[in-house]
Amino acid sequence: MDIKKDERLDEVNDRLSLIQKTGGLTFGTDALLLAGYVSGKYKRGVELGGGSGIISMLLLARDKISSITAYEVQEDYAELISRNADLNRLSDRLISICADIRTVSRDEDSDIVFTNPPYMKSDAGKNSDSDAKAIARHEFFGNIDDFCHAASKKLKYGGAFYAVYRPDRLADVFAAMRKCDLEPKRMTFVHADTKKEASMVLIEAKRGGKSGMILTPPLIIYKDMEHREYGEDMNFIMENGSFPQKYKR
Repeated sequence: MDIKKDERLDEVNDRLSLIQKTGGLTFGTDALLLAGYVSGKYKRGVELGGGSGIISMLLLARDKISSITAYEVQEDYAELISRNADLNRLSDRLISICADIRTVSRDEDSDIVFTNPPYMKSDAGKNSDSDAKAIARHEFFGNIDDFCHAASKKLKYGGAFYAVYRPDRLADVFAAMRKCDLEPKRMTFVHADTKKEASMVLIEAKRGGKSGMILTPPLIIYKDMEHREYGEDMNFIMENGSFPQKYKR
């Protein structure tokens, strides 16, 4: 596999390697946690906003999902998903489509949809919408309402929807989900350490589900943040690709 001048090859774990753009959009803890938060086994999945393809490939490598279609609006990143799938011998299970998620068709045949959507409003900050990082972080090509609407168009009735988002916009997430018949069923706040406020929230919803949600214990990433020492639960997630039982329904 040829690596371009503006790219680097990173080892994610003993199962996966990933081509990433140097100085561009790279994966973070939120991607690892979202992949780990997915519980159960699914046949057909959809990722909305694929980036480099890391979340889809983590799920495929753990056999949580049999096959995935990833939608990515940036052409060079949509191509990167395909190259990373080839690199990890997952091209028969991961299809990359360059498309705006607001234009996806309604087929309602997927068992699961997952997303790490942009969390900043389009008028926030000074970034240009031509910048890859800005597009990934800002709602230039869809807000949380659009992502939930796209999920509802792809999901079977009773299908699962997973998202990672910012806690300060939690009300927006709930409003968007309810509007699209996606009922929140499980939620976990994520904190860097015990002294810091939550920086992320992980949510599982069900299309057409009944009212009733479980709030799990919070996940504390670091036992010792100064020395970047993970806590017991975070170590479990990194080793097993899933959350401990106390975080599940």
